Amino acid sequence: MTLFEKKVYKAVSRIPRGKVRSYKQIAEDIGSPRAYRAVGNALNKNPYIGQVPCHRVVRSTGAIGGFQKGAQLKLRLLKKERASFNLSK
Repeated sequence: MTLFEKKVYKAVSRIPRGKVRSYKQIAEDIGSPRAYRAVGNALNKNPYIGQVPCHRVVRSTGAIGGFQKGAQLKLRLLKKERASFNLSK
């Protein structure tokens, strides 16, 4: 696991239940504002799926985006948390 991936997982772990953040916001949070695609790639390799809530990361447009366990499961998890898709900090 790379240092970059560790930073991504730590940032994603801080997203509260019922909230979402964008890949771009996570990239900015870890000091790599242009690395939003790399954030997505890191989350796709997330070995801590039960502890790092990567389903809470969506596209900056509010679209669901990808999820290693499938977009339908991601949507179900977000609905279960009654997630707000307001991407403001």
